[in-house]
Amino acid sequence: MRFLFNRPATKPSPSNRVTIYVVKNLGDVRDLYGGENKFVAGFYIPRAGGSMAIVAKVKSSRREMSQSELILLHEYAHHFLIGSAARAYPRWLSEGFAEFYGTAKFGSDGSVSLGLPSKGRAYELALAKTVPITLLLDTKAYAADKSKRYDSFYGQSWALYHMLHFSEERKGQLPNYLRQLAKGAEEIDAAKAAFGDLKELNSDLNRYLRQRKITTYRIPPEYLNVGSINMRRLRAGEAAMMPVLIQSKRGVTEEQAAELLLDARKIAGAHPTDPAVLAALAEAEYDAGNDAEAIAAAEGALAINPNETNAYIQKGYALARMAPDAENEAAAWKKMRRQFVKLNKIENDHPIPLIQFYRSYREQGINPPVIAVDGLARALELAPYDNGLRWMMANEFMEQKKYDWAAHTLGPLAYSPHVSEFTDNALAMLKEAEAKALEAKNEKEAAVGS
Repeated sequence: MRFLFNRPATKPSPSNRVTIYVVKNLGDVRDLYGGENKFVAGFYIPRAGGSMAIVAKVKSSRREMSQSELILLHEYAHHFLIGSAARAYPRWLSEGFAEFYGTAKFGSDGSVSLGLPSKGRAYELALAKTVPITLLLDTKAYAADKSKRYDSFYGQSWALYHMLHFSEERKGQLPNYLRQLAKGAEEIDAAKAAFGDLKELNSDLNRYLRQRKITTYRIPPEYLNVGSINMRRLRAGEAAMMPVLIQSKRGVTEEQAAELLLDARKIAGAHPTDPAVLAALAEAEYDAGNDAEAIAAAEGALAINPNETNAYIQKGYALARMAPDAENEAAAWKKMRRQFVKLNKIENDHPIPLIQFYRSYREQGINPPVIAVDGLARALELAPYDNGLRWMMANEFMEQKKYDWAAHTLGPLAYSPHVSEFTDNALAMLKEAEAKALEAKNEKEAAVGS
């Protein structure tokens, strides 16, 4: 993917990689996902310093892609796309992209083939309910109309992305579509502006699917630079704690946190000298609201392994939650900041220390110094997909009266087809930022003219 998109093959720091958790079966995947979606076979969560994917046990074969491997590559393609641009993509494009690259085939000679069809999606296109083109291209309309019946959304999304990617007749339309979206156009309006008549687009898509042979990529091994692959067996304590760690990273309710803590304490009692186990215990204690216990567990982990990243994070979180009630609040905040400075020295490009260093000043009620603001901006560069981080940065730009920068930062939040807790506020703030930026520009021009 980096080769095709001409992206530099920079080595990401450990915290900026996606961590893939492999669970026993689809039932475990759906339990971790939550809700009642019986079709979920894997999912991905973008998060600064903690992006993760959950998939079922992966089976691989030289002959044919297994379902588990397809899902793994699909979720990883999501990570690549969402980490490569500071914008939110329509659902069809996001899923079409992931389907396109999720069928990658690895040749015995080291080559990689991309854009191959998926047998499962072929069945879906043939047998499942067809999604009307106007709904396929409109995330919100599709979500409002969607029934519980399984449809061919993923297959159609793959086909449309594939056609727009390879079709000579529609060359340049996909980049134009993305430009329309970047300007703030509604999804359906952007589609009409870029693709033209949507009925014709749908007819072209149906014809494209009837082709006997489709175009694909084959990247020869000499164009690929594969780094070393390191493996190790989990220690007994790490293996025992893994279910607790996965649920903690996925997120817990108050009730789940209390239940999970019992398991975490039991496992830590059996493996008291494993730093990863103690760090996971610290996270479970913190989630359950036990700050002193979280700090004690984290310090235990760091005494054994001074580079145990999660231990620094959990201790820092606990110190931050305790600081407002401390007898000497200023000293408590300084102590908390020192914790994250230590982690920053261990892993300079870890976004969480940069975020927490900045937040500590805001939560203390004082203006962050330049170094903290610069750190927050760097964190957003590292994790452009984190909505909370983007909202924080936009508010900082508004505080500094850098309205153009605030508007640019808010765009992906305000115009995201995936409604979040920030959507309405981001759109309101974007309009305010644009108005104030225009006002400042007019004032400047008037001053120059006079």
